[in-house]
Amino acid sequence: MKTSQLLYDPVIHKLKLLEEDDVKPLLEELTAPEKPTIVGFLNQHGYNLIQQDKRARRHFLQVNYLLRDGIGIKLACSLNGLEPGANLNGTDFIPALIDHALQSEQSERYQLFAMGTCEPWTEEGANALFGDRDFHAIDGFQPTERYLEFVEEHLEPGKVPLIVMGMGMPRQEEVAVKLQRQLKRPALMVCGGAILDFAAQRFNRAPAAFRKIGMEWAYRLLMEPRRLFARYVIGIPQFFYYIVRNGRDSNVPVSEQSAYDRKS
Repeated sequence: MKTSQLLYDPVIHKLKLLEEDDVKPLLEELTAPEKPTIVGFLNQHGYNLIQQDKRARRHFLQVNYLLRDGIGIKLACSLNGLEPGANLNGTDFIPALIDHALQSEQSERYQLFAMGTCEPWTEEGANALFGDRDFHAIDGFQPTERYLEFVEEHLEPGKVPLIVMGMGMPRQEEVAVKLQRQLKRPALMVCGGAILDFAAQRFNRAPAAFRKIGMEWAYRLLMEPRRLFARYVIGIPQFFYYIVRNGRDSNVPVSEQSAYDRKS
């Protein structure tokens, strides 16, 4: 649904914006992939990264399902004349997606992978997400080609790889795109940021009150001020500059148009 439009930013218009009632049908769609499919999340930090890194921008544009994450992108949607819909942050959405896949009648067809963070958190996060199912896990500090080899080494005939990547932006999107090109079967790659760390309870989630009003970022900044100072204190003003700049100068290069229009 559209509202009064002040700006037009093609990246914002690429988002798959959903109301709460649309989430279950999306879960059904994602857990029945017909080809290698990437799910990703766009938040304020990711938006800033793709302004500063052309290669990261190309990789984000190849994500099949790009979901809105956070209050900054919510405001950007409104400025672009779009109803922001539900906040589908990865920390909540990814466990719901995995649960839906593993509780379905087709659960045995999935082969599970976890890539990211470091041990023991990789293994503990994967255990929390996948329960008693077997999985293959690898830390997030390997050369890119190693992840491609790792998946190929463990692939089983007839299985659908469900790959959770917790490497952070923009590394995980790069690996996902390369896996998408390599895999010749249905697959689901999920770009999850710190999802393995959160699942392993390495980091605490913000209290519900912060999450409800879209201020989880502020809680994280309070908890880790040195690490996140640049991301939020400097990054938020940058974000609004980029949103206005891009919305006013919205010409899309021909070479990028098909990526903006990419569907699942």
